[in-house]
Amino acid sequence: MAASDQAPSMLVPTDDEMLQAQAELWRHTFSYLTSMTLRCAVHLGIPTAIHRHGGAASLPDLVTALSLPTAKLPFLRRLMRLLVHSGIFASDDAGTTYRLTPVSFFLVDGATAAVPVVDGHLSQVPHVLASTSRHCLDTVAGLAGWFWEDFPAPSPPSPFEHVHGVTPLESTARLGPEDAALFQEGLRVYDASGFAVVLRECRDVFDSVESLTDCDGGDGAAARAIAEAFPHVKCTVLDLARVVGDVPADGVVEYVAGDMFDFIPPSQAVMLKV
Repeated sequence: MAASDQAPSMLVPTDDEMLQAQAELWRHTFSYLTSMTLRCAVHLGIPTAIHRHGGAASLPDLVTALSLPTAKLPFLRRLMRLLVHSGIFASDDAGTTYRLTPVSFFLVDGATAAVPVVDGHLSQVPHVLASTSRHCLDTVAGLAGWFWEDFPAPSPPSPFEHVHGVTPLESTARLGPEDAALFQEGLRVYDASGFAVVLRECRDVFDSVESLTDCDGGDGAAARAIAEAFPHVKCTVLDLARVVGDVPADGVVEYVAGDMFDFIPPSQAVMLKV
């Protein structure tokens, strides 16, 4: 047999590499627990409970504040240990008192446009719940089936559309009113997240602009923030008719219904948030 016909030999890992690989495999296999425990903490209201307790709370404090059965305290300790390891919360050296981190700060109820906790930052709870909803999890679980499927031309549906029969951003109303509202609110707070910092740190950008179009601008929260901070900037919000059709005119920004892939109102600058 010619040397070129021989199958390439497999490089056998060392014992140390095998042990490290096994640990890495377990880490990837169980990484979903990070997002699911985050979702659990949001549902239980742990960030809000710690915030209302003065910024630090013990396990008994949390059991009382969250109205949990006392028998769940050992399991709550395990949950909090994982959330501390993930950086969602911080704890003292003894692991008996828990505090908010910058991450969990965004998960405190009441951090809305009307009732900001600090600095005008919006609560990211809707975004977390939407992104970890069963619709998104079913989509990811169905990825292999999506790859196997031989879709007709010209273009395949997205994995989300393949599983649920609707597009994730344009047709969520067909998922039901509650799910649609969750996705829309999640998108709204995602669009506006961190914008107060952008306005402070990038003033030179907006100082030199006279007109701006916010593509896929939703309810216009970001554009309104720009217009209020920089009154000389004429702001236009472009989004689909179903999104901006019912938004009342406020005299601060102009709303235009349309698809940014078809038409963008003329302006000096275009804003795309990713």
